[in-house]
Amino acid sequence: MSLVKKLLLSAGFFAYGTAAFAAEAAHEGVSAKAEELFRVGPLPVTNSMVTSWLVALVLIVAIRLAIKKPKLIPSRGQAIVESVVTGILDLVSPIVGKKAVKAAFPLLIALFVFILIQNWSGLFPGVGTLKILKGGEWTELIRPGNADMNGTIALALVSFLAWLYLVLRFAGPKAIFFDLFGNKADKREIPAFIYYFLFLIFFGVGIIEIISIAFRPVSLSFRLFGNVFGGENLLHSMSALCRWGLPVPFYFLEALIGFVQAFVFTLLVSVYVGLICNHGDDHGPEDHGSDHPEASH
Repeated sequence: MSLVKKLLLSAGFFAYGTAAFAAEAAHEGVSAKAEELFRVGPLPVTNSMVTSWLVALVLIVAIRLAIKKPKLIPSRGQAIVESVVTGILDLVSPIVGKKAVKAAFPLLIALFVFILIQNWSGLFPGVGTLKILKGGEWTELIRPGNADMNGTIALALVSFLAWLYLVLRFAGPKAIFFDLFGNKADKREIPAFIYYFLFLIFFGVGIIEIISIAFRPVSLSFRLFGNVFGGENLLHSMSALCRWGLPVPFYFLEALIGFVQAFVFTLLVSVYVGLICNHGDDHGPEDHGSDHPEASH
């Protein structure tokens, strides 16, 4: 049996198992609010937080076991990790720019891998369906971390603060101010009265851009939450209609959506950084003939 057939067969059994678990709670769906399991002092610990901690722990342990002691000739686990790192680095480098990519890359790869596994965690049997009796009511023991708005808002705020740090460090306040409000027209190519009038236009555009930047955490968090939360309820609804068979295609669909959402989140953060930090990185000395030592010959 080929490797592809084995993977498809394993995924099919896995999907059937997921459907069987989900059918037990399909009539209720997934609660829009993460449910509190216990408290640490005044701080509540929810089932989504528990899932997030488990995902983080599994990632740390799995990567450490895969790499162990890095070797010049990599082991299979080390080669897989290196392939993921290299692939994401090659993807974001031209977007973020040469100046900021080394500082931004740890954040970007952490976002992609963490969000991806978080999204896929809802596909494991028992996530969102295993329950414990608490206060006389059945409470979900674990649920997808990104199906909780608090989790996606936290990811978006961390990304926003990291973006602010990166653009201040690698572009500076002056470049940011010019990017937002500066007159991008060439004074030599247009009449003076039009050039100075454009200051008002670009100032207005800058105000709109600031509002757009302020809403970035909202769009990032709502997009991720909506797709994951909607997917979880879709799987529960399909399991309620038919426990065996019907949920399987939607299982694969949710696996694809989980990857796409992690990819989109990471790509958008990369674009936000690159919009300000990636000015002029694609121009070498040869692109500016007057600045090249041999231009006069």
